[in-house]
Amino acid sequence: VGVGGGLEEFDAFARQLPAQVGLAIVPVGGGQVITGGTVMTDVAWSTIKVPLAIAALTADPAQAGNAAAAITASDNDAAQAMWDDLGSGTAAAAAVQRVLAEFGDPGTMVQPQVTRPGFTAFGQTIWPLTAQAQFAASLPCRGAADEVLTLMGQVSPDQSWGLGALPGARFKGGWGPNPSGGYLVRQFGVADTAAGQVAIAVAAVPTSGVFEDGIAVLDRVASWLAPRLAALTVGSTC
Repeated sequence: VGVGGGLEEFDAFARQLPAQVGLAIVPVGGGQVITGGTVMTDVAWSTIKVPLAIAALTADPAQAGNAAAAITASDNDAAQAMWDDLGSGTAAAAAVQRVLAEFGDPGTMVQPQVTRPGFTAFGQTIWPLTAQAQFAASLPCRGAADEVLTLMGQVSPDQSWGLGALPGARFKGGWGPNPSGGYLVRQFGVADTAAGQVAIAVAAVPTSGVFEDGIAVLDRVASWLAPRLAALTVGSTC
């Protein structure tokens, strides 16, 4: 896929896409991060529902229904209900941050308050792709994530684009407009390789700004990745 810890081949591919894209890959269980592309950090949008669901279920198993809706259908009301159950605001942000830290991402700061009217507080968290991939690399290794990881393998068909096409994919997407209206579309999760599992985080900012064009770009990224996963030497297990 690349040499020297990078994805030079991916960079060449990415330059042909009608978007700015970013990619980070980490062996499941931890290891060297390899990256490619130019979009390496941005707003989390609904990808933050994964650590939110883990935090909510750890605190209150009765949140199972909301967790299922938030992960499989990206239901915003269900995610907000989990956030509120954690105490909302600073208390909820701290609970989600504890999950991130425990799963290998101690640096990401969860947004506690609404910063853009009409959008959730937590969804505006800035989540770098490398940190997100490192978080994902811990998911199969920790029992606290079992329920949510299972849900990530049951994402609704209409949201199963991009990484959803990869073998053994368990994933979550997130998307939304920046203040000027152009969309960011991102996903992260784990997929199978010949050597084990890898965690992947990917993001696209389509040149057109259109959501559907972002989906099409992530489909192309997944198609590029699929035949290369078999040769990927970073596959690992817990």
